[in-house]
Amino acid sequence: MIAFRMAGEQGIRFVRSSFVRAHHFAARLSHRRRAFEPFDDSRPGIVITGAAGVIGRVLRADLAESYSLRTIDQLPASGIDLVANVRELELMERAFQGASAVIELAASSSAGTSWERVLENNMAATVTTLEAARRAGVPRVVLASSNHVTGMQERDEPYASVLAGRYDGLDPELLPRIRAEWPVRPDGFYAVGKCAAEAAGRYYAEEHGLSVICLRIGTVNREDRPRNPREFATLLTYRDLAQLVRRCLEVPSDFGFAVFYGVSRNTWRIWDTEDARAAIGYEALDDAESFR
Repeated sequence: MIAFRMAGEQGIRFVRSSFVRAHHFAARLSHRRRAFEPFDDSRPGIVITGAAGVIGRVLRADLAESYSLRTIDQLPASGIDLVANVRELELMERAFQGASAVIELAASSSAGTSWERVLENNMAATVTTLEAARRAGVPRVVLASSNHVTGMQERDEPYASVLAGRYDGLDPELLPRIRAEWPVRPDGFYAVGKCAAEAAGRYYAEEHGLSVICLRIGTVNREDRPRNPREFATLLTYRDLAQLVRRCLEVPSDFGFAVFYGVSRNTWRIWDTEDARAAIGYEALDDAESFR
């Protein structure tokens, strides 16, 4: 009887998951041949891929008044204009037509993502986005990279102590903050994929003249506050995230290629943002210490 009940429950779960997958496939299929409404001529057009995630929702809310938005995600959700796989090059090329910039967020975002998933999904999505932008004549792509591209630095001192909340004997003003030009030290396959994404962005900038800005984003979470000792160093608040992306969108189209860390003005931050301040005017406002 127990075995029969378990088999029945597994069958119900299978039917439900199959129905969900079929629904998502039908949604993507219905969008594949759709004609896109032109962007509002009174405001610059911005495409956001992976727009249903936390970062995507923050940016949609902040940018909606200043920009004409077109939002893309692989799953149906409120506020998503196009349900699609961003690895579909021809569809993305059509979706990007007329845009002033693309904000690329689409990826499996877990730091523990497998190599197979990174290769087939994350890296393919980034390269497709860059190529579609080039073909569509979009002048700028803002790529979501990750702080994990230098994640192995966190095993070294003084960073290991800072991230564990062990501050005795440390002066935050004397921390040698990690700079974007330091060698990459990825801490997993997800980070390896982000290193490749940055390299692809540089290639498209230098070979095709596309302006590409890569953001090594710190901790952005649903609570918009630190949840553990590490996040008192790594937090990027919604307000600072929105400002950082706005600065990337506002610099001239001939800006070229750059990599910046995205982190708030946390007392114990381990990443340097001086280059972002000098190059694009990013001035973080929030300090995670206010949540202690």
